[in-house]
Amino acid sequence: MTPPPTNLVLRKGSTRSLPAATSGVPIHADVRVSSDALALTLPIPPSVNHQYATVNGRRLLSAKGRAFKAFVGQQILVALAQSPHRGTLRHNLQQASLSLSIRFFFASALRRDTDGGLKIAQDALCEGLGLNDNRVVETHLYKYQDRDHPRMEILLAVAPRRPTTSPDPILAKTAPAVLPGSSTVPERIP
Repeated sequence: MTPPPTNLVLRKGSTRSLPAATSGVPIHADVRVSSDALALTLPIPPSVNHQYATVNGRRLLSAKGRAFKAFVGQQILVALAQSPHRGTLRHNLQQASLSLSIRFFFASALRRDTDGGLKIAQDALCEGLGLNDNRVVETHLYKYQDRDHPRMEILLAVAPRRPTTSPDPILAKTAPAVLPGSSTVPERIP
């Protein structure tokens, strides 16, 4: 096993953490578990420019990206080990469609966008739970500013049952209407 990078901060109980913020304050995670949801407060993931590296012409997850994913996975394992809901949660998440909500609290509202953190956060969360991220059918992203405590708050939960037809009037007007047994498709969507 390779030794931990020198820029990692040790938390109480010698749990490895992500690199410390520029202020020197250790970064930690807050995780809450219920029978049908997992809520985490985590540090902001590395920016897209720092998530990947090009090696021999291939784009690979960078050391910062790997450290972030490992940190998230570790926090999930610890939280599940301490939770009486772990078995029920895992069962419910593996059987249902999932809803993911992420609230980003950036130090500066103009320097980052929300979609840059979505993929790595979703991948890390689902990998830590042993889930395929294609189970996520609903995603909500929010952006806030918090200069003193940048973070992201994630909620992964069983998605509410969705109707088989779209209740959205906009989608209902623009979707092509093809009746069962019909082989004709409208040429143009009004």
